[in-house]
Amino acid sequence: MYTQAALLDIHARTHRSLQMVIDHCATLPVDDLLRAVEGFSYPTLASQLHHLIGAERYWLGVLRGEILLDDDADAHQTIEALSGLRVAVEAATAGYLRGASDTELSSPRTVTKWNGDTVDLVPAHVLLRTQTHVFQHHGELASMIRLLGHQFPSGLDFPLTDAQTA
Repeated sequence: MYTQAALLDIHARTHRSLQMVIDHCATLPVDDLLRAVEGFSYPTLASQLHHLIGAERYWLGVLRGEILLDDDADAHQTIEALSGLRVAVEAATAGYLRGASDTELSSPRTVTKWNGDTVDLVPAHVLLRTQTHVFQHHGELASMIRLLGHQFPSGLDFPLTDAQTA
């Protein structure tokens, strides 16, 4: 059985790591945030960040019975806007987790996706998928940042300790 406490911990650590990546992006030239890098389905750093944050927002909506498609990517082209979106999504997901019992989080239930399809999913699996998705895009972001000619520091992955910040 998945526990609310464990999922909240994973979620908080993932968002701490994500904010560290956003903070690193803030040290890059502003033009590089919007510079397209060939070979990526989300070709800019801003679009990568918007997508991975928006995916958590979308799946949280699915669990709540709402269809929350990515909000306007054009409104999230700055570090400040992306960080603000991350904070809002983190708070919404943490609020959902705090209001759900361990049984609710671990029990399959029928949800409706954006295209109207219904599927039986375990909420904990949905939430864990959004967190692993962040790290998939960490790899893409690291590659893009290097291709743009910048360093990607170590230590921005999943924090193993409460004290780990970079």
